[in-house]
Amino acid sequence: MAPPDPPDPGRVRAVVRAPAAVLGRAGGPVDPRAEDVIRLAADLVATMRVSPGCVGLAAPQVGEPLRVFAVDVTGHPKTRTGHGLIVLCNATLVSASQWRTGREGCMSVPDLTGDVRRADRVVVAGRVPGADEDIEIATDAFEARALQHELDHCAGLLFLDRVAGAHAIHARKTYL
Repeated sequence: MAPPDPPDPGRVRAVVRAPAAVLGRAGGPVDPRAEDVIRLAADLVATMRVSPGCVGLAAPQVGEPLRVFAVDVTGHPKTRTGHGLIVLCNATLVSASQWRTGREGCMSVPDLTGDVRRADRVVVAGRVPGADEDIEIATDAFEARALQHELDHCAGLLFLDRVAGAHAIHARKTYL
């Protein structure tokens, strides 16, 4: 008898771009133990992994109006604190402090970046897909920014909704 096939790490999905309606709608809560949610989480990670420079991806960005996201800032030059791969369902921002403005980009808005004011220290709570208990993650700097960015996607917001005005939106630089 042959050994079972290894589990599929996920399917790469197309990333939805603004102004798609799904990006402007708050995502609904999910059952973190449901097979379709676990599959969605794997798809988010697979899609993020094949996307150069991507440090986070939320379900609305792949066309699913749900509160699920993945973040991994490992190896990014702006990372000060990193928890490795973080995948959360129904996440909430528990606390936020030390606000700073920083430049952000987004796979759903590929031609622009923007200066966004976000907390430099956060605590985020949520449930890992397949788990039975909520967890809390306390972090800072770039990882805190990435978590807030993905929380916004789950709430139907883009970074463009957070900029102070047109002066804070920039054409994305391309490097040859």
